[in-house]
Amino acid sequence: MNLYEIDARITEAFEAAVDPETGEIINQGAYEALDGLQMEMSRKVEEVLLWIKNLRADAEALKAEKQAFASRQQSAERKADSLEKYISGILNGQKFSTERVAVTWRKSKTVEFTGNLKELPSDLVREKLEINKTAIKDALEHGMDIPGASIVIHNNMQIK
Repeated sequence: MNLYEIDARITEAFEAAVDPETGEIINQGAYEALDGLQMEMSRKVEEVLLWIKNLRADAEALKAEKQAFASRQQSAERKADSLEKYISGILNGQKFSTERVAVTWRKSKTVEFTGNLKELPSDLVREKLEINKTAIKDALEHGMDIPGASIVIHNNMQIK
């Protein structure tokens, strides 16, 4: 989807230095090629910013398609699970076979736990530790010294 027409010299200069599969710059020649284009700086900046808007619009469209496919995938998986449950109830552990399809059964073991987690011995419980960045930020802003933690200020560009 192209919302804006971009000068072909800009796209060609940049695309030559970008990995087509990842979109990442594989050499710094892209920036040098863009810098070397003979055009007014404000026009060059405008064209690149419009190209960014085109790429962001493409990404949004692809994201929407991905979500639509994910929804269809989940629907198909739920339907298959429902049908599998239905057939499982009918066959009730019996083998079934035709020329086109076969059902066999195997035993497996799983653990189900509905008790109180806090009553289990510690060697039977896993704990996942993670930092609370919001709390660390608040503490740093209130003057607390936390080794290894600092507030980094970023200058984020907004394209409108």
